[in-house]
Amino acid sequence: MAWANTQPNAAQQVRNLMLTTPRQRANLPARRLSKRFDSCFEHSYQDGAGMKRIMASAAAAALLLSGCGSAKSEGANGPAATSSKDVIIGWISPDATSSTRWDTQDRPAFEKAVQALAPGAKVIASTAPNDQAMLQQAESAITQGAKVLVINPITAEGALPVVDRARRDHVAVISYEGLIAKAPLDGYITFNNLEVGRLQAKYIVDHAGAGATIAVMNGAQVCEACIAFKKGAHEVFDPAVQSGALKIGYEADTPDWQATKAQAQTDQALTKLGDNVNAILAANDGLAGGVIASLKARQLNGKVVVTGQDATVAGLQEILLGNQTMTVYKDLHKQAQAAAKAAVALAMGKQGETGLTDTYDNSGSKVPALFLQPVVVDRANIKQVFDDGFVTKAQICTGDVASKCDF
Repeated sequence: MAWANTQPNAAQQVRNLMLTTPRQRANLPARRLSKRFDSCFEHSYQDGAGMKRIMASAAAAALLLSGCGSAKSEGANGPAATSSKDVIIGWISPDATSSTRWDTQDRPAFEKAVQALAPGAKVIASTAPNDQAMLQQAESAITQGAKVLVINPITAEGALPVVDRARRDHVAVISYEGLIAKAPLDGYITFNNLEVGRLQAKYIVDHAGAGATIAVMNGAQVCEACIAFKKGAHEVFDPAVQSGALKIGYEADTPDWQATKAQAQTDQALTKLGDNVNAILAANDGLAGGVIASLKARQLNGKVVVTGQDATVAGLQEILLGNQTMTVYKDLHKQAQAAAKAAVALAMGKQGETGLTDTYDNSGSKVPALFLQPVVVDRANIKQVFDDGFVTKAQICTGDVASKCDF
C-alpha cells in the first residue's frame, strides 16, 4: 500500500498523540509526519496522570496543527523575507543625552549599509530617552512589520521586555554596542569594551608622569559596556596605585552620562585637590567636554591629560585645540556595517551568513557575537580618522580649529 493512502487526517493525528506514549507514537504511521514535533509533547507525558496530562497533550497537539515545526522558510525566528524589498528592520538607539553619535553617525551608516546589502529594504529608526520608550518603539516597529530589531539599550536589563515582546512575534533581536543582559539574543555587536578602559588608563599612566594625581569620571554604571569601561580602567590603575606610581584623588560615576554633571564633578575634584590634578579619565568625549569646561574656568585646559571615547567631531576638535589629549577611536562605520549584515541575513533566513564569528555567554545563553578592536587616537595619529573616511576635514576644520589642520 502506498504511504500516501495511510496518512491519518488532522483529527486522527490529535487522537493518536493524545492517547499514546512517545515510544508508542514511534510505531504509528503518523510518526513520519510528527517525529519533528515530539519535543512539543514530551513534557506533557511527564506532568502527571489524568486530565492534566490529557489537556496538556491536547494543547500541544493544537500547536502542532497550527504550525509547530512548519516546513515554511523562516528567518531567525519567523518567516523569512523572500526579497530585499521585503526586508524590514527596526533600529532603536538612545537619544543624544548620552552621546550624539547614535543618531548622527551610527544610524546613517547602518541605513546606508542595509541599502547596499538589500536595495529597497526598509529601516524603521527611532531614538528613546528611556527603557519604556524603547519598548513602545519596538512595539511600533513590530506592528509595521519589522522582523529584526537592532537595539542599543539604555540600561543592561531595561530592554528585556523588548526581547520578550519580540519573541512573541518571532522577531529577531540584535544587541548593538550595549548588551541586553540575560536575554536570548540573536546577535551582539560591539567593541572590546574592557580594552577601551584599559587603553584610556594606560594612556594616563604613560603620559601623566610618575606619582601623578588623577581624577576619574566613569559615566553612569547602567549598561554592560559602561561597567566594562570602568573595570578595564581599573585593571590598569589598581596595580599602579598599589605601586605608588599614581594616586586616584577623586572618582565618580557621572549620572546619565551628562556633560554638565561631569563639569560639576570636575569642579568638585579640583576644589578637593587644590587644582593639583595631572590627568582626568573621562569615559567618553561627551564627559570630556564637561571636564574641559571646568578646566577652562580655572585656566587649566591644555595642562591636564584628558581622555575620551568615540572620536566625535567635538572630541577631535578639542584634541586639535590641545584641550583633550586622546580619544578611543571605534570605527562605528565597521560596527554599523556588521550590524546591517547580520540584520539582513536574519531577515532573509540566512543565519549562516550573519558574519558573527564570536560567541558571548549571556548568563547561560550562547549568543552569536562580533567584538571589534578599539584604537587610541591623539594629535600624533589623528590623521587616521580622516584617512578611514570616519570624518572629513569639512566637519572638523572649522573656526578656531582650521589653523590646526596641518596634516
